[in-house]
Amino acid sequence: MYALRARLSVVLLAVCLLFTGQALTTPQRAAAADPGYLMLHFTGEGSTGQQMYLAHSTDGLHWNDLNGGAPILRSTLGTKGVRDPALVRSPDGSKYWIIATDLCWGCGSTVDGSINNGSRSIVVWESTDLINWSQPWLLNVAGAIPDGRNAWAPEAIWDPASNDYVLYWATNVPLDGKTKHRIFYARTKDFRSITTPRIYIDRPGAQELIDTQIVEVPAGVGNYRYVRASGDGQITLEGSNSILGTWTNLGNLSGIGLTGAQVKGPMWMKFRDRNEWTLYLDQYASRGGYMPVTTTNPSDPGSYKLPASGSYNLGVNRKRHGSILPLTAAEETRVLARWASTPAKRLQSYNFQDRYVRHANFDVRIDQNITGPDAQFRLQTGLAGTGTVSFESVNYPGYFLRHANNDFQLVRNDGTTQFAADATFRQVAGLADSTWSSFQSYNHPDRYIRHYAYQLRLDTITTATARGDATFRVTN
Repeated sequence: MYALRARLSVVLLAVCLLFTGQALTTPQRAAAADPGYLMLHFTGEGSTGQQMYLAHSTDGLHWNDLNGGAPILRSTLGTKGVRDPALVRSPDGSKYWIIATDLCWGCGSTVDGSINNGSRSIVVWESTDLINWSQPWLLNVAGAIPDGRNAWAPEAIWDPASNDYVLYWATNVPLDGKTKHRIFYARTKDFRSITTPRIYIDRPGAQELIDTQIVEVPAGVGNYRYVRASGDGQITLEGSNSILGTWTNLGNLSGIGLTGAQVKGPMWMKFRDRNEWTLYLDQYASRGGYMPVTTTNPSDPGSYKLPASGSYNLGVNRKRHGSILPLTAAEETRVLARWASTPAKRLQSYNFQDRYVRHANFDVRIDQNITGPDAQFRLQTGLAGTGTVSFESVNYPGYFLRHANNDFQLVRNDGTTQFAADATFRQVAGLADSTWSSFQSYNHPDRYIRHYAYQLRLDTITTATARGDATFRVTN
């Protein structure tokens, strides 16, 4: 009997320990949940849609637009539009680059012009923290290609065999007088200079190829280290054990009803919590936006599955061809803090209540009945210190209202102490009406933002008219 009771006690103790362990470890796993994913993309045609946007997901399937759905970067070079971006992280995580097509359809570029006489350059930004980006520059990638007419949809992947990046993109080199986009490549270490471009993918005959993206696959999954998906009349899958080696045609996705006539813009993502990948495809023919096609083996066309209804959500903004980066915890913290969805606001004049502060050609004034993004600003925590505000443009992110010689301009933040002081203000009770607001200069506290002859200025305020000119309502 004693032995039986002892055995029962051991069993009961084990059961208790089991449930106690589960109770303790489950919250710990939840608290240490993996960080999420960052999608870089553009949204559509027009000067605003063809800029850089971000979205975040915790599971890789349900996405939230960052920065209130406004662009996080805007190109001021070339065509002043950017499409098809790729987000590149260095192997050690110390640098990041955005590379994108220099193209603005519907805002100065025609379809025929961009195909046959488009920009031969791509647009590049660089960062060391994923939130503060350099001024963009143009990298001429197709200028040395004989009869190369453009440069579209750039991508890059680190090649450990040569300790540099393989940069690849599409260029139209006509065949028999007709359009034929092929994929070219060059090597680079810094996205400022490249080796001589060479042909990378060229389909037989007149078949064009524009969009292609490579994913690295871990050992034990399929027979290839790299798999690339290309839009070439189908969504063709190819495998290789070397980025610049021989690629084997593995098949396509026609078996699940997807061809190049329906989808394009392949965008890979590896789920970090399981051995599964998704290949996001842009349903451009039906204008349905991106959808995730999943697989447990990227090199096996028969393993791909269409998504179940309601299994994903792409957020509010339409997502067009881009790339997805799995974030580290530190990266996620920085990104979500920098690109939080701070509401966009307008500044309404007190004594001209049909007029609002707006920028035009980077000059700042008040105009009548302005509702668009030129009159929208995010009141960020002041660049020079807490308890203050700075006005960041919605459609020129990174640009702030700044005074210089008592005049106001919309200027890109250069990161200097002087810029921060010039772009920082204290929000105080309105000088003409305490229910409104006035904005006192941080580095010239005897002066306030005011308008004069409809132009924004920084002035001392000594008259009733000036008090009205220096009073604003922060409104939607």
